[in-house]
Amino acid sequence: MREHEGEDVMGRLHQVKTNFTAGEVSRRLLGRGDLKAYDNGALALRNLFIDPTGGVTRRSGLAFTALARGDGRLVAFERNSEQTYLLVFTDRWIDVFQGGSKLASVAAPWTLTQLAQITWTQSADTLLVCHPDLPPRKLTRGDDGAWTLAEWAFAVEGELVRTPFHRFGDPAVTVTPSGTGGAITVTASAPVFDPRHDGTRIRIEGKQLQVTGVVSATQLNATVKETLADTQPTTQWEEQAFSALRGWPVSAAFHQDRLVIGGSRDLPNRLWLSRSAQIWNFDLGEGLDDQAIEFGILSDQVNAVRAVFSGRHLQVFTSGAEYMVTGDPLTPQSMQVNRQTRIGSPMDRAIPPRDVEGATLFVPRNRREIREFLYTDTEAAYQANDLALLARHLLSSPRDQDYDQNRRLLFVAMEDGTLGALTAYRAEDVTAWTLLETDGAVRSVAAVGDEVYTLVERRGVWSIERFDDALNLDAAIAAERGEATAVWGGLAHLEGRTVAIVADGVIRNSVTVQAGSVTLDPPARRVEIGLPYTHRIEPLPPNLLGQATGADIVRLVAVTFRLEETAALRVDLGRGLQELPLHRLGPQPTGGVPPRVSGDRRLRALGWRHDTNVPLWRIEQDAPLPFTLLSVTMELKVND
Repeated sequence: MREHEGEDVMGRLHQVKTNFTAGEVSRRLLGRGDLKAYDNGALALRNLFIDPTGGVTRRSGLAFTALARGDGRLVAFERNSEQTYLLVFTDRWIDVFQGGSKLASVAAPWTLTQLAQITWTQSADTLLVCHPDLPPRKLTRGDDGAWTLAEWAFAVEGELVRTPFHRFGDPAVTVTPSGTGGAITVTASAPVFDPRHDGTRIRIEGKQLQVTGVVSATQLNATVKETLADTQPTTQWEEQAFSALRGWPVSAAFHQDRLVIGGSRDLPNRLWLSRSAQIWNFDLGEGLDDQAIEFGILSDQVNAVRAVFSGRHLQVFTSGAEYMVTGDPLTPQSMQVNRQTRIGSPMDRAIPPRDVEGATLFVPRNRREIREFLYTDTEAAYQANDLALLARHLLSSPRDQDYDQNRRLLFVAMEDGTLGALTAYRAEDVTAWTLLETDGAVRSVAAVGDEVYTLVERRGVWSIERFDDALNLDAAIAAERGEATAVWGGLAHLEGRTVAIVADGVIRNSVTVQAGSVTLDPPARRVEIGLPYTHRIEPLPPNLLGQATGADIVRLVAVTFRLEETAALRVDLGRGLQELPLHRLGPQPTGGVPPRVSGDRRLRALGWRHDTNVPLWRIEQDAPLPFTLLSVTMELKVND
């Protein structure tokens, strides 16, 4: 519903903001009072969650879960609905958490710098992890609960390894085997061999050999695994596609019972699909329907594959464009790769695309947007709409993202440490951004089952924290005891920090953490202790579109806030922030505990505003208490 609903009677009008479903919008919209986004948006929505129905709620606090080793990436591992795990990738380690408890630590090969380029996909109890400079790994949880990390092992049939092969280099170069079986030497007509060929596989006229040593750039030793036809020079030879010399897979996904590998370091624009129901077998065979598929993405530029994603179709995100792979089912004869849009994905960091209600949301190459890759039946093609067009100022180089299905929120971690939250609800045409800020920097985010975890750095201390709807503080601990207690510990992660405290429902004075604990006077039975954060709502200036020509002064006569389960309200109506009592809307407070009230709170205002381009009110609240705003009604006078 549009904000401007009132009618001008003697210069007085009413405007009702029924929702905030356009979220925080850029100041560049100040001249667009004709847009629906103007009526349903705000200049600032900070530390708030936007509900799909339109209201805004103070965001959940962040519960302290555990200390982390340092910077890294969070990855969700969901074996089934009851077995969900958080994987914390840091410099050469993977720590496995469940329900806040660390279950295992696994040594890993990726350095902190390399973690920016890892990609992953999961099937059942196995997580596949790729990096173009390191052999891909699979992390497996065994039935006994043990976690193991191992290199990929392609299918072996007898003496043959069913790995992808490719011909690199000059196609005119020939190789000559010294024999047709056993241990032989292979001589090339040009320097094409490298010491890193040692231990790899090559094929001569389709027959496999294993390299046992590299003699020189033109000669190597090998063991024949399939009898060769002859010892004549031939240009029909190739080597395994993935190796220390040629690089490793960039990305992977599971689609139509096949393992899809998207790109490698030296073959950036290539796709490999395993045999159907044999995910480690990449033998092309005779091109039968169930056999493996290899396909190069050819266009007017080299489009390096950055991610492959299994959605309505197999989707391929490259450095310069987005592709749809069709074929139902995918077979060597039916497979088609069609370019859909020309947006491109980042090359300096791998940011996983996420499924949101049937659309795939991805970060484009400029890292200033979030795009929605969505198939439209009318055009039988994909579009890539910009979901941050009206809130571009909030996106500061996204570095990670994940989607929380329960809250209908896409969380986007930014390079500046903030966390963007996009409420996306296509059925109701809701695309609303807000920015979540904390005393520190959020570096990664992951939705694990019903929980959302963040990796946060606070003054050199790295911690894993979880959004908790029952909390209103960050890096927080919440505890309850059978009798009133003065000393509360568990705060080593906040050593030396000044923390806010809610004890038995009452806000206490801030104290400094010493020796990992705080002392309360008087003691309390139930506490929430952590770092405060401030939520802020700043509306757009009143929409005077269609009012009398020359309207240049405006007066806010009164404003009515419709609240829900709110315990504190701090408002600026032009004379500074004031804490407003809410007990008139509900029962009288007892024992100093602020009541949670629901209903309308009408406030009168004084004074004319000569600048009609500034907001008429502002809510700013740092008290760690619940707050929900459903709608706002303003009574205005113009040019009295």
